[in-house]
Amino acid sequence: MLPIGPSPTNTLDVLLHRNTPIAAGSGAMIATVTVPPGDPGSGPHRHSGPVFGYVLQGEILFELEGERPYAIKAGEAFWEPGFDVVHYQAGNLRDDIESRFVVFMLCAPDVPMMTYLDSDEVAARAHLRHESVQG
Repeated sequence: MLPIGPSPTNTLDVLLHRNTPIAAGSGAMIATVTVPPGDPGSGPHRHSGPVFGYVLQGEILFELEGERPYAIKAGEAFWEPGFDVVHYQAGNLRDDIESRFVVFMLCAPDVPMMTYLDSDEVAARAHLRHESVQG
């Protein structure tokens, strides 16, 4: 008979964000992102809903608007609220291997999963970035 309940040999790390807002009628998406060695990753963008992620391999530099950029290593999780919050960086901090992470996103209906900012919007929002990256 199979055991009931959690395995005594499994471990569980949990990233929990309570009361995560989502748009009515949202859809869910899971994607694996591979960032080549030393690559800066996607340019400044926003998501149409919250994003939960987990780094599978390597190490990424993660920067959300208003927060100090920080490294996330393989085995660590992250989250971002989406909507109007800009995601500036998810670059590969390793120049010897690719970095990979998996994301679970709740996407608003009829809105692209990612919307990139143009240079005018990046400039207009520069004051919202963390002081450590303001030029």
